[in-house]
Amino acid sequence: MQVTRTFSGASWESKVGYCRSIRVGNHIYISGTAPVDTAGGVFAAGNAYAQAKRCFEIILTALQDLGADQSHVVRTRMFVTDISRWAEFGQAHQEFFGANPPASTMVEVKSLVDSEMLIEVEVDAICPE
Repeated sequence: MQVTRTFSGASWESKVGYCRSIRVGNHIYISGTAPVDTAGGVFAAGNAYAQAKRCFEIILTALQDLGADQSHVVRTRMFVTDISRWAEFGQAHQEFFGANPPASTMVEVKSLVDSEMLIEVEVDAICPE
């Protein structure tokens, strides 16, 4: 079975020992994706919708690097620091997936790696054989 890993170049990958995404056969797993800007800083501090949207933009790039897109996603996991803002996170999720909604979980966590981050998203996808 073929295994393909992708890396974004973020320093966290080598420090922690993980890849951005991995494709095993026709399955794709995207690591927890935080709302970072191109310089590695937190994107849109305090804005739940914008942070969620940024996570999905980063995820789309990872999917495309492995020959997939959001229509192949079968499951998402959203880790949020304030569940009362579920509608803002959910709006970005709905806009990204549109007519192809995956199974999804949203849970509140105490904090993420940076206190200004409001969301982190994991994605699993399955591509045609």
